[in-house]
Amino acid sequence: MRAIQIIVSFIGLAMRISSSFKPALIALSVVSALSNSAMADDDMEHLAIFGSAQAVNDVPGSAHMISQTDLEKFDFTDIMRTLTSVPGVYVLEEDGYGLRPNIGMRGTGQNRSEKITIMEDGVLAAPAPYSAPSAYYFPTAGRMQQIEVLKGTSSAMYGPRTTGGVINMLSRTIPEAALAGQVNLSAGEDGFGKAHAYVGGAGQNVSSVFEVFRYQADGFKDVNHTGDDTGFVKNDIMAKVMINSDVDAKYYQELEFKLKYSDEDSDETYMGLTEADFNANLYSRYSASQLDNMDTSHKQLQINHHIKLSERFTLGTSAYYNDFSRNWYKTNKVDGNSLSGGGIDDAAAFDNGTFGAGEIEVEVKANSRDYLSKGIQTILDADFNDHQVKFGVRYHEDEMDRFQWVDKYTLDDTEYEMTLKEAGIHGADSNRIDSAQALALFVHDEYTVGDFIINAGLRYEDMTISRKDWDKGVVDRSQPLKKDISNDVEVLLPSLAVTYRVNNDLVIIGGVQKGFAPPAPGNDKAENEESINYELGLRYNQDTLRAEALFFYSDYENMHGNCTASQGCDDDDIGNQYNAGEVEVSGLEMKVGYEFSAGSLAFPVDVTYTFTETEFQNAFASGLDTWGSVAAGDELPYVPENQLQISLAVVGEKWRSDILVRYMDEMRTTAGQGSIVAGNAVDSRTVVDMAAHYSVADNQEITFNVDNLFDKEYMATRTHGSIMVGKPRSVTSVSYTHLTLPTNREV
Repeated sequence: MRAIQIIVSFIGLAMRISSSFKPALIALSVVSALSNSAMADDDMEHLAIFGSAQAVNDVPGSAHMISQTDLEKFDFTDIMRTLTSVPGVYVLEEDGYGLRPNIGMRGTGQNRSEKITIMEDGVLAAPAPYSAPSAYYFPTAGRMQQIEVLKGTSSAMYGPRTTGGVINMLSRTIPEAALAGQVNLSAGEDGFGKAHAYVGGAGQNVSSVFEVFRYQADGFKDVNHTGDDTGFVKNDIMAKVMINSDVDAKYYQELEFKLKYSDEDSDETYMGLTEADFNANLYSRYSASQLDNMDTSHKQLQINHHIKLSERFTLGTSAYYNDFSRNWYKTNKVDGNSLSGGGIDDAAAFDNGTFGAGEIEVEVKANSRDYLSKGIQTILDADFNDHQVKFGVRYHEDEMDRFQWVDKYTLDDTEYEMTLKEAGIHGADSNRIDSAQALALFVHDEYTVGDFIINAGLRYEDMTISRKDWDKGVVDRSQPLKKDISNDVEVLLPSLAVTYRVNNDLVIIGGVQKGFAPPAPGNDKAENEESINYELGLRYNQDTLRAEALFFYSDYENMHGNCTASQGCDDDDIGNQYNAGEVEVSGLEMKVGYEFSAGSLAFPVDVTYTFTETEFQNAFASGLDTWGSVAAGDELPYVPENQLQISLAVVGEKWRSDILVRYMDEMRTTAGQGSIVAGNAVDSRTVVDMAAHYSVADNQEITFNVDNLFDKEYMATRTHGSIMVGKPRSVTSVSYTHLTLPTNREV
């Protein structure tokens, strides 16, 4: 009875949410009028982009699927380590655990994954993808069952950012058996622990799954003079309930409710180390950062409806509601200086006893933000034999609300404790609301003629992005605004791709698309990011050999750069967006897999390689520190020229062992050309991970995982004029997994 009450309450919430989505609901009613007699189809892939490895082969562009089997090899909880197997993807480490993912594609900036479209189960997952693209929330990678990655022409249907690409995270599906489940328990170094369990099953008309995921660590850094941990705790709970019609119903339908809650408590900071302290004790943290803490919570409701209208038409609709709040309470100034303006040097001198005073003032800012994202989308799949057509519409709203303050502390050099000196007034440091409303329409036609498959698409976006900003010190929002900005944008985005099947094994692919990203409210010129993107390559699959090679070229008319705290921007500039003008990005993506065999043993090998060149085409003076004063011919910062990953495994009847070798080239931290000057480089590195699995029984397995097997010491990034260190060698988990064997489905 309680479950029914919960479901009813969520239906009511969904109705209230959807009442504001009139454009999409009108479109849905028009599309539904195309209904005919229907047949049930239990194999409908609702939330995946391509659904299976075979389907990936037919995608006219760069497309990769990381399957459940792939995810289980190393059991990564860090999405950035997971994505290194995909060519054309760049990651920028920060905290060592992937708590703040920085992901880019094809030369786009990695900072807070601002240039890619992030989805979970087919809907937008970023906290405010239109009004505040920098994603401080990312779906928990460790609980995902499958990950899909698209770039270039393959991503044209999925906005708002179509230049970089798309990541679609697929959560646990409801088991097809009457009862199924799994329990995984892990423990490792630095207090690492993980508990992951799910249980679910399918009945004739009602099915469900419930999943719990928790992981934590004490951290691999120690705060100077205090010995405080620098770890985290993350919880993630997800439930799905699906109601379906009888399989012989005239119109077979499925209605699924998904409810998710997650939270995080992490002692993370933006304070890195000086060069001298990095060389002396790279796993230390300054005492001025001892109060730094991130506290987040995320709530999601998603309702999916799918109906088989006829032999030709299938309609899928999703309504979603995301509520995300965070407060990153972190050191903002030391001795009156910002972190990038000398504050970190002051913190270092104080801890090293060379500051010259017995105490120091530390300002800690409460970077409090509330996000709201909601929308409704519907896609009609139409089968006209040679033509496979998709018609889609989405109405979306999002908002970011900043209400921040600064507390002032004194830090003494005896106990190294921070004492509150002056409490800040809530809202007095930043009081701002960014919001967006967007309507998107698209049509995509896949036309087969002989050995050719022609994919043509057209996407339309109409959006309004606004900012209301009250002056510092103003906490009453009835007062006059300092800024009241509104950018209205309309854009039409065509794409064309051609696939030619040379034979059953070899496919040639090529395409062109117009890329786009909307201007943020902080873009004073309200200029779109636009580009023309080309790709050409081939894909080969035969038995144990799989290979893909793609050339890509992106010609930007205007590239955006977003000013965020993670880049070291001053408080007054955070949220500003800068225009770089013309930029060219080109490169090569390659992936080759082959499996050797010897007797009862198998030896799978997988190689991933990415080569990238970037170049500003014009000179300009930028307010973005990572760009600085740009000259024509300068390279983009934080884009490695070469990336290489090699995966090697030995597989026996009841066991397997995997080695993962990851190489990343040197990166410059500011725009420039030629040799990288000292202090402006992130050094190249090679990191090796290892995993071993042993099957104790048909439904039980023990695993052993080691990250950074050879304990490579390396810098992850430079931010705020300081160095963030990569994670040292750590036994990330000794795991035990027990799988409840599925029983036959009762129909």
